[in-house]
Amino acid sequence: MTDDTWTSEPARGARTAGTAAWHGRIEHVRGGELGSYTAQTSGMRRFEAISGTTVGSARLWMGRTHVGPATNSGDHHHGEAETAIYIVSGHPVFVFAEGDREVRVKTEPGDYIFVPPYVPHREENPSADEEAVVVIARSTQEGIVVNLPSLWAEVERPGDHDAGAGT
Repeated sequence: MTDDTWTSEPARGARTAGTAAWHGRIEHVRGGELGSYTAQTSGMRRFEAISGTTVGSARLWMGRTHVGPATNSGDHHHGEAETAIYIVSGHPVFVFAEGDREVRVKTEPGDYIFVPPYVPHREENPSADEEAVVVIARSTQEGIVVNLPSLWAEVERPGDHDAGAGT
């Protein structure tokens, strides 16, 4: 018995004939095979799973990040990418600047975080003995990481130079 025994003969023939024209291939990336060759930020370790490099994605990056116990990442942003984060384990805190104060978003497993493009932030793991693990998805095919000296560092966005041009 094969995987497609449920398919009728005419449908199977149509699927085979159309494969080259409209079917792509599903890529499988095993959790133990993730590479850490993506951009890194101090205090955390990113593992790339789905990207233009690994599977040929055109508009998506996905991976896993680990922050060790009692560790803070460096301040950074992800350029034009929208970033969605799912908390797998631990209780990471996401920190960003609002005016002249730091805002701290405390999380727990099962929570989600959204980071808009160009927003400086950092991850902190306040636990003395538990690693924080999150799954990340980004709206770009590569993992953009711009490390910053602080949450208040100047961040250049596309169009910043055109703002006074009157267009």
